[in-house]
Amino acid sequence: MAHWMKQLGEYLKGLEFGERFVRRNRLYYPQAVRTFFHLQEASIEERKAFAQKRLKIVQHAAEKTRYGHVYRGKPFEEWPLLPKERVRGHERDFLTRPPWLTSQGSTGGTAGIPLRLYRSLQSVCYEQATYDYPLLKRGLNPLKVRVAILRGDNLKDPSDLEPPFWKFTANGRKIIFSSNHLCTKTVQYYVRALREFSPDVLFAYPTSLESLCMLMQQCDLRLNIPLVIATSEAMSREARLLATRTLNAEVLHSYGAGERVAFAWSERPEEYVMFQGYGWVELIPVEISLETITYEIVGTGFWNLAMPLMRYRMNDLITLPKGADLEAIRWGLQPFKGVQGRQSDFLISPDGVRLMGIDHFPREVDNVLRMQVIQPAPDFVRILVIPAEGFNESNLAQIAQNVQRKLPQSMRVQIEVVDELVKTPTGKTPYVIREFES
Repeated sequence: MAHWMKQLGEYLKGLEFGERFVRRNRLYYPQAVRTFFHLQEASIEERKAFAQKRLKIVQHAAEKTRYGHVYRGKPFEEWPLLPKERVRGHERDFLTRPPWLTSQGSTGGTAGIPLRLYRSLQSVCYEQATYDYPLLKRGLNPLKVRVAILRGDNLKDPSDLEPPFWKFTANGRKIIFSSNHLCTKTVQYYVRALREFSPDVLFAYPTSLESLCMLMQQCDLRLNIPLVIATSEAMSREARLLATRTLNAEVLHSYGAGERVAFAWSERPEEYVMFQGYGWVELIPVEISLETITYEIVGTGFWNLAMPLMRYRMNDLITLPKGADLEAIRWGLQPFKGVQGRQSDFLISPDGVRLMGIDHFPREVDNVLRMQVIQPAPDFVRILVIPAEGFNESNLAQIAQNVQRKLPQSMRVQIEVVDELVKTPTGKTPYVIREFES
């Protein structure tokens, strides 16, 4: 039953029926749009009042689950922080209804290990309204815009390098590209198809977007795409500026996760704003230095009453200057620079020690589009670097110095300048992959 429901959901995604009557269901979607637009302009008092009301509803639902019933009647602050490891393999402990009454999905973690998720129709509609928000804000009708997608879709055998590398859906209003066929030999076909299709908006994984723009730059190709929305992965400032130049586009980036407990939009590089009405965000301090404090993002989503996750640990970190106004950041009144790294981004030494701070490897290194850390064995680490224009030996030396600060001498390090990074089976490109654990 679950497999059949998932197949039906995937099928409906490609139809106008799914666009109009499932993800934009009139029962929930119009109210979601009104709520989000109102809250982004509301006072902090209104934002807090709305959030507290929703939090009570979510907590009441969570108390009905196998996991939550032991915390029934306790204040929100007394619920424990919920790690992904507690949910994985025990997903049904968090359900308030039978799985067949939900929309099922999954999210991939490090090494592509999936977490099964169950979503209510209300959650599906509010998530759609979240991604429609920047379109509606710019006067675009989500049901009429021409949409191009460059994400993790598998369209045909990766060894088949003959076009087409795309398919049309939604009565020809959407074109979905395969990112696994994008290379020097094929980029001209992608550019030609995009130019002929003339999308109003391009949705892309940041790594796929980087690959497209780098190849276009190498081949002296250009496009005009009004709006690009990059999602689901981290995105460097350099990659964002490259896409802006190459595609002559306004480039937005979002922060979120499949668990749908916290979300932020970024309309300008290094300026992320918590999206109000999405969830209850907590910032838990985990590291203090002389000038900054690093916080872990903990979220409680407002709209998925089928699988309410209370105080869910995102494993994502943000670093703020000491004295930063946490209330203003939590409630979307001040921006933050972006997610610094993931707590799961660690290596394991030959002695079995978890080595943290792996996100420091790219710090203060100029001319780098993207970096990835692969650990094939406990004593061997590969650092993959996609260079930007101007990358040179001094940049390599800075990377080596950063790595040396974090890893013991017992670990051999190989720095490689590459054209593309390693992807998981789900099409994602995590920052750290511990291959020897697979």
